[in-house]
Amino acid sequence: MARALALATVCLLAAGLSSTAAQGLFGAPPANAAADNAATSPTASQPSDSAPAAPVRLGSPTAVVKPFYEHVGLGLDPAQRGHFADPAKSVLDKSDALRKSGQGECLDPNMALDNAEYDKTEIDKSLKTIEAVKGDEAKVVVAFVVAGNPHRLEWKFRKVDGDWKVSDLLSVTGEWALSQYQCE
Repeated sequence: MARALALATVCLLAAGLSSTAAQGLFGAPPANAAADNAATSPTASQPSDSAPAAPVRLGSPTAVVKPFYEHVGLGLDPAQRGHFADPAKSVLDKSDALRKSGQGECLDPNMALDNAEYDKTEIDKSLKTIEAVKGDEAKVVVAFVVAGNPHRLEWKFRKVDGDWKVSDLLSVTGEWALSQYQCE
């Protein structure tokens, strides 16, 4: 647990988020965190247990991620491939080819859930996101709890023709990355 927490903190800091924004995923932030966060990271959004979540901006990286938590297995749906860019898109395309060949599955349909059991009520209650945008790259860190076990994933984005595309998905908790799968 401590190792996962440390790794998650490093990932958040590497994403360009202030330490106060990172605390939003690990518990209640200090009372002055909102002011500190606004001053140091204007593009990061910090959820709070006491305040309602800010609306998700249409077309934002967070808006791209949201449906993957509303519909289990959506990441493997070929109709969703337009939301992905390489290297993630290449891995998903290879997974599709493997499935079509009848040789089995390469990827778990619960990727977005860190391969945890799907409990929509529990995920909806605990789901928190932080978005960081830097030029044509962005990251969305997602945290949630299922069966008492915390999960953290990092969605990496690249802007392609004006739209945000998922270029990779990393599990901080499970220590895997979509780009590292060999679906052959």
